[in-house]
Amino acid sequence: MGSTDSKLNFRKAVIQLTTKTQPVEATDDAFWDQFWADTTTTVQDVFALVPAAEIRAVREESPSNLATLCYKAVEKLVQGAESGCPSEKEKQVVLNCCRILTRILPYIFEDQDWRGFFWSTVPGAGRAGTDELDDDEGARPLAESLLLAIADLLFCPDFTVHSHKRGPDSVESMQSIDSCEYIWEAGVGFAQSPPLNYIHDLNRTELLRLLLTCFSEAMYLPPSSDNTILNPWVTFFCSTENRHALPLFTSLLNVVCAYDPVGYGIPYNHLLFSDYREQLVEQAVQILIVTLEHDGGIPHPPASPSSIEEQESTGPENLFVNYLSRIHREEDFDFVLKGLARLLTNPLTQTYLPNSTKKIQFHQELLVLFWKLCDFNKKFLFFVLKSSDVLDILVPILYYLNDARADQSRVGLMHIGVFILLLLSGERNFGVRLNKPYSLHVPMDIPVFTGTHADLLIVVFHKIITTGHQRLQPLFDCLLTIIVNVSPYLKSLSMVAANKLLHLLEAFSTTWFLFSAAQNHHLVFFLLEAFNNIIQYQFDGNCNLVYAIIRKRNVFHQLANLPSDPSSIQKALQRKKKSPDVISRTSSQETVSMEGSHPAVPAEPGTLKASLVAMPGIDKLTEKSQVSEDGTMVSVPKTDSPNTVHPDQSAVTGTSDTESNSGRDSEDVFYTEAEMERRRLSSASSASFWAPTPEWVLSWKCKLPLQTIMRLLQVLVPQVEKICIDKGLTDESEILKFLQHGTLVGLLPVPHPILIRKYQANAGTAMWFRTYMWGVVYLRNVDPPIWYDTDVRLFEIQRM
Repeated sequence: MGSTDSKLNFRKAVIQLTTKTQPVEATDDAFWDQFWADTTTTVQDVFALVPAAEIRAVREESPSNLATLCYKAVEKLVQGAESGCPSEKEKQVVLNCCRILTRILPYIFEDQDWRGFFWSTVPGAGRAGTDELDDDEGARPLAESLLLAIADLLFCPDFTVHSHKRGPDSVESMQSIDSCEYIWEAGVGFAQSPPLNYIHDLNRTELLRLLLTCFSEAMYLPPSSDNTILNPWVTFFCSTENRHALPLFTSLLNVVCAYDPVGYGIPYNHLLFSDYREQLVEQAVQILIVTLEHDGGIPHPPASPSSIEEQESTGPENLFVNYLSRIHREEDFDFVLKGLARLLTNPLTQTYLPNSTKKIQFHQELLVLFWKLCDFNKKFLFFVLKSSDVLDILVPILYYLNDARADQSRVGLMHIGVFILLLLSGERNFGVRLNKPYSLHVPMDIPVFTGTHADLLIVVFHKIITTGHQRLQPLFDCLLTIIVNVSPYLKSLSMVAANKLLHLLEAFSTTWFLFSAAQNHHLVFFLLEAFNNIIQYQFDGNCNLVYAIIRKRNVFHQLANLPSDPSSIQKALQRKKKSPDVISRTSSQETVSMEGSHPAVPAEPGTLKASLVAMPGIDKLTEKSQVSEDGTMVSVPKTDSPNTVHPDQSAVTGTSDTESNSGRDSEDVFYTEAEMERRRLSSASSASFWAPTPEWVLSWKCKLPLQTIMRLLQVLVPQVEKICIDKGLTDESEILKFLQHGTLVGLLPVPHPILIRKYQANAGTAMWFRTYMWGVVYLRNVDPPIWYDTDVRLFEIQRM
C-alpha cells in the first residue's frame, strides 16, 4: 500500500472517531487497527492529520472513544514490549502508537477532569504477562503500564539495541534480558561502545519523545511553592518498579557526554549526512533534566563510598537522582566534565570556522544538567574545582551571558549562567583558578585585554550591567556577589578590569541611583567589600587596581560625604527624571571590541519566550560563611534586622546592610513577569510608593566600609603626587612601578574576616528551575510542536 493511501486511511479513521456519536467497542479491532496498522506515517504526519480541534472535540463529545483509543494504543505498546517486536510490522505498530500518544497526551493533561484518567485502572488490563505471578496485585493504572512498556522497549534487541544472539535459533526473551549489558554508549559504569546504528537512534528518539510527553503533565499545573508535589509520572518511572532504571540512566548520561558534534573529526562532515545521534542526544538531555528532581525537598545524604552499582537503601527514592549522587570514580567525573565542556564550547568554536562543525542548540539543557550534577553530587562539584578544567565551563558560560545580554527572550539563560557561577564562587578553589592567564581568542563583543580569567569575568559582568536590557537588574546583586566571593583570591587584575570595577562604583554611587530604590545602595556595599578584600589580602599584585582607586579617589570622598538632607535628596531624584538610563553608559571609555565578534542583539520580533517566576532575593539565595585562618568555612548566623549591627563591628564587615528586607522575596508568592511588571507600575503610581528619607540614608551611610580605602588614599596619594611633581611625570608606568614595590604593612586597619556568600537551595529556586527548564523544553520541541497552543499553566508563552 502506498504511503498516500495509508495516510488517507489514517485520516479517514480520525474523522470517523470525531464524527461517531456512539462509542466504538474496544473489541472492534477492524476500526482501531486503522490507527496503527500498515501506515508509513511519520510523527510529523500524525501531527498534521490529527488537528488539535478534533482531539478536543472527541474529548468533549465522545470521551469514551478517546479513552478507548488511549487504552488500545497502550495495549499495543505493552504487547510489543512482551513480544520484543520480532517483525517489521510489529515495530511499525509500536512506533505509530508512540506518535499517536505523543499527539494526544497534552490534550489529556490540559483538561483537569481527564488528568486522573491514566492513573485509573482499566478493567481487564491486568499486568499482562505476569498473570500467574502476581495476580493479587490486580490491574495496573494505564500510566504505569505505559511507562514500563516504554522502558522495556528502550532495551529491545534489533529495535533499540544491538542483538546479542549467538545463533539463529537462540531467542532473547524480553522478560529475562539483563539490560545492563545493553547500555547504549560507553562511559560511566560501562566500557563497550556499541556500533552506531541510526535506525536504533531514531527508534530511541521516538520512544524518548513519548516519555518526555508523559512527564510534561508538570506544564499544566500552575507554579506553586509547595515542593512536596512530585510529578507522578517521573516518580513511578524513576522508582524500583522500573527494572531498567539504572541502565537507562547510564545510557542517557553516556549518550549525552560522549556525543561529539564535530562529526568524527572531519570538518564539514555534518553537511553530508543527517546526524540522527543529535536528535537522540537532545531528547536524552531533556529527559535527564526533568527526571532529576528533588524528592519533595528532603536534603540528600552524602554520597556513599561504595560504587554506584551497589544499591543501598539510603538516598533519594528517585533512582536517577540516587545514581547521579553516587557517581564517584575520578574517570567517570572526568568523562562527564570533558563531555559537557566539549558540547558547551561547540557554539564558540563555530564562530571562527563558520559551518565547519555542526552547531548544537541545546546549551541551555546542558547548563541545567551541569547545575543538577553539582547540586546533587558534591564530589562532582569538588572534582570540577580541583583542576583548571572548571575554566572550560566558565568561558562558554561567559560567552553565552555576554551574547544574550541584549535579548529579552534569553533572560532565563542569563539567570542559569549566573546561578552556576554563584554556586562555583562559593568555593575558594574557583577564585584561585581564575588567576590562570586567559589566552583563548573566543570572539566576544568585549574590550580587548591581556590578563587572567578573572579579568574576563569582570569585563563581561561590566558589559552585562552597563549594556544589558532592563530585565537584568535583579541579577546585579548576584553578579556583584560573585565578584565579592572571588575577590580575596585575585592576585593581579589588569588595568582594563580595574577601570571597569571603578566605573561600576562611579555609576552606582551617583546620588540619583542611590536614592531611587530601596536596595540600590547594596551594590555599593558589594563593590567596597570586593576592594577591601583585594587591598587587605592581595595588595602586592594589584597595583593596577590601587592606581585606579587613586585616580578615582573623588568617588570615595563623595561617598563619605554623601548628603542626606531633604533638599539634596529631592535634587537627586529630579536629576533621575531627566536621565532615566539606569547607568551612565558614556563615562566608560569604550574600547575596540575583539575582532570577529558580533554585537549582542535584541530578540527578533515574533520570537517566542516562556515567562519565568520571580527569583528570591540575594539574601534568600545565599548564606554567609566566614573563612577562618586555616581556610575552612564557618557559617554565620543570620541577623534578624539589618539595622541592629553594633556600629564598630559594621565598619569591619560592612555587609550587614546587604541583607535585603524588601518585600520581593516572600517565598510563597510567585508572580509571572507580566504580573511583576503590572505590580511595579501600579506601585510606582500609588501613594504607598517608597521614598528616601534622611533617616534612611543615615541608617546605611554610617556603615559604608570606607576605612581601609581612606587609609590607603591618606598614605599613598601624597607619595604619588610627590613623584609626579619631582619627576614632572604624567607617565603611568613610573607610578605603577612605585605602587608595585610599595607596601602598606602595618598602616592599614586590622584585616576583616573574609565573608563568602554561598548559594543555598530553597523552595523559590526549586520552583524557578522547574518553570525555566520546562519553558526551555516547550520552546525547543518545535518539530513536531508537541505542546504548541495547548493550555499550559506553569508559564505563559509570550511573543516578543
